[in-house]
Amino acid sequence: MNKALSPSLYYTLIVSLGGFIFGFDASVIAGANGFIDAEFGLSDWQQGFVVSSPTLGALIAMLFAGGVSDAIGRRKALILVAFLYLLSSVGSALAPNFELLVLSRFIGGIAFCSLIIAPLYISEISAPKNRGKMVSVNQLNIVFGFALSYFTNYYLLQLSNSGAPWVNEWGIDTHLWRYMLGLEIVPAIVWFSLLFTIPRSPRWLVLKGKHQEAEQVINRLLDHAQAKVLVEDISSSLKEKSWPLRERLGFLKTKAMRFPLMVGIIIAIAQQITGINVIFFYAPTIFEQSGVGTNAAFMQAVLIGVVNVAFTLVAMLTIDKWGRKPLLIIGLTGVVISMAICTYGFKQATYQIQQSAIDEIQHSAPASASKLAPLTSDTYYSDVAFKRALKRVLSSDEFDTYQQPLLTSSINMNAPLVLFGIIAFVASFAMSLGPVMWAMLAEIFPNQTRALAISLVGMVNSLTSFLVQMVFPWELANLGAAATFAIYGSFALVSLILVAKLFPETKGRSLEDITKDFEQFATK
Repeated sequence: MNKALSPSLYYTLIVSLGGFIFGFDASVIAGANGFIDAEFGLSDWQQGFVVSSPTLGALIAMLFAGGVSDAIGRRKALILVAFLYLLSSVGSALAPNFELLVLSRFIGGIAFCSLIIAPLYISEISAPKNRGKMVSVNQLNIVFGFALSYFTNYYLLQLSNSGAPWVNEWGIDTHLWRYMLGLEIVPAIVWFSLLFTIPRSPRWLVLKGKHQEAEQVINRLLDHAQAKVLVEDISSSLKEKSWPLRERLGFLKTKAMRFPLMVGIIIAIAQQITGINVIFFYAPTIFEQSGVGTNAAFMQAVLIGVVNVAFTLVAMLTIDKWGRKPLLIIGLTGVVISMAICTYGFKQATYQIQQSAIDEIQHSAPASASKLAPLTSDTYYSDVAFKRALKRVLSSDEFDTYQQPLLTSSINMNAPLVLFGIIAFVASFAMSLGPVMWAMLAEIFPNQTRALAISLVGMVNSLTSFLVQMVFPWELANLGAAATFAIYGSFALVSLILVAKLFPETKGRSLEDITKDFEQFATK
């Protein structure tokens, strides 16, 4: 163990490396998706399934994550998760077809249950006064993973176009997306190895009746004063028997659990239904819709990663000072405003095919250019109408080949305004819904049912995320960017109202005290 760090922080950093791998795994597809589409010739729904298949795996895993972590322990569950990440990254990089790629990413999605188990473990080894900050370390690593994937995607894209002999020899120019997805192998191996060095969760040990080992772990994790406080916090749990699974499942249906489950489900839906994973997983695609080229779109995605990291740090510095609820209110207000800006920016766009674009196509595909010539006199007032016009005159292959360059040259809009709106959205999310949700979920449920309750809420979160990701390519093609962002903004407004009216504050309180308050609320 590193003596320069407190034991609880040291183990938190190890466990939260899984957050980094999740962030990298989830967002690296944003750069690879277009190249996968070109290699396998995917439909809109197939593109959506490649992106969302890990979330489908997570949806299934969430059903069992709490029970598994209760049965075998948080540490063993995390080791299993790390192995699944490793298996998925190898399979994704080597996938010979669409079906095996989806299967490999689905396996990686099962590992996404680390989003439940890691905050659960961290909350159970942290002192109350800095628990929010410690749990947020996992979220910080998630956004580091997001950011690094954007950087590596951009770097590999530039590398593939460099013409260097070794790039051609290694096949980076022809198998770019495989290198993008395969880089995850490195952190997955590191995390898998380090997890064998962490202790078992003291609260899990209590649930298993291993009181002596639990006290030993607590004394290793914290200094004497903090350890004494934490022992007192769970003293009531020390007297409880370990509940069988059937009793814990039954307790989820009791009146005492209604309010915490309601709060958990509301925040779980709000975190995803506002469209954050669409921004993260489709960032280059969205920026290309504003008329910038592929290189610029990848570079703007990098900017999104940087902003995400910066404002997650803001959340870490304020979550235990300002509290969870104020951050949620500030962040959701920002999401509503930023989505309104994006909606306005795309709504004002117009599209007209330029003769210069047709002249460029003429050199390589005269037949395609002649089909486009009659459209030069028309102006289109939505991206949907413009794409439909292209589809009427072009074949499917021609549309896939020329859609982006034609969109870039034909669009007339305030692209910087849209970029500002998306950056503001990411900043608002990063300082609120991103870290606060996981901190609250790790706090609001009783010890005996915490893992199972978080598992249930995590399943709802994953289902919402899966549906939003799956539907996005269809929304973009049939409703357009303006309507899609308006939908996200409307959901954010509803979420803001619910948070303001219903949510409690949990900062600085022991897990046991929070449970007592929620039980009192349920009896009112």
